[in-house]
Amino acid sequence: MRIGELAARANTTTRTLRYYESRGLLPARRGGNGYRTYDENDLRLLRQIRTLQDFGFDLEETRPFVECLRAGHPEGDSCPASLEVYRRKLAELDDLIGELQAVRAQVGAQLVKAERARDELAAEAEVPGGPEPVCELGRNLK
Repeated sequence: MRIGELAARANTTTRTLRYYESRGLLPARRGGNGYRTYDENDLRLLRQIRTLQDFGFDLEETRPFVECLRAGHPEGDSCPASLEVYRRKLAELDDLIGELQAVRAQVGAQLVKAERARDELAAEAEVPGGPEPVCELGRNLK
């Protein structure tokens, strides 16, 4: 198949395919007429790349999976190098989850503090002569 057909079947662009070719992820075969030619194996490579990218893998991280498929393995993740990429990605995700949990805890604590302060101001405002509630954000605008 030619580049346009491959792009359509892979739901991508010809520009993307040329980029993958320049990065060595997609073979650069030419027919007798000079046009790029591709087959079903190339479509499989593209689907592997796109799936991994959808999961957050960067393009270079897909290389071991592509090489595994090119080596004739039925799945791109059955080679040791692919498994190592999975391990690194899981560790990276665990780190990000930890960071997000810490941020969530800080935001939750700040919410509790803000609600407590709001309730205290509301209670003081009901006392004759008590202060008027003031928005904390408004103080920083002057």
